[in-house]
Amino acid sequence: MIAKHYNIVALTGGIACGKTQVSNAFAQLGVAVEDADVIARQLVQPGESALEDIVATFGKAVLLENGQLNRPLLRQQIFGDVAKKQQLEQILHPRIRQKMLQNIAHLNSVYCIFSVPLLIETRHNQDALIRQAQRVLVVDCPESLQRQRVQQRDNLDAGIISNILAAQCQRQTRLAYADDVIHNNTTLSELHKKVEKLHQFYLKNFHHPMP
Repeated sequence: MIAKHYNIVALTGGIACGKTQVSNAFAQLGVAVEDADVIARQLVQPGESALEDIVATFGKAVLLENGQLNRPLLRQQIFGDVAKKQQLEQILHPRIRQKMLQNIAHLNSVYCIFSVPLLIETRHNQDALIRQAQRVLVVDCPESLQRQRVQQRDNLDAGIISNILAAQCQRQTRLAYADDVIHNNTTLSELHKKVEKLHQFYLKNFHHPMP
């Protein structure tokens, strides 16, 4: 019931489209931002129940000597294995959703941003965050630009980049779910102008959250 009292904009986009740049721009405008990736990292710290469930499911081999989660190894285990990927999602996604909703329980802003990279890919899950959102905002750019940015940022070869893109939903599928689209294919300055314009639209069209 918490989410019904707040205006939530679900922000998503493919790899290297600029989700973080957009969420940072909204944050600079004073908008509350909840990032699913950040929360996921918090949930797998030593002592957290999510980490205990991951170890019970995937074995102690996914832990480093210091008790931290070996994220690259776990990523390698689930990559291309749908069943294992779903097991991990069943552990993390309900907890992420609950934490995000808890974090906005006492907000007094007109709206907030939920940054969820796999928003569209997990839309069929019962606890999918897309069900909580009033609007879906997609950050988009051409695939050629995605490839260029990933290569520059992560120094990955073309084959690995292709595998990553193939594991995400198709660009047109993502755009089909969008209420709003920001095309991030020019400069950072232009991107901030687009965010500012959309921010003003949200302020004008959203009702203030219920007390």
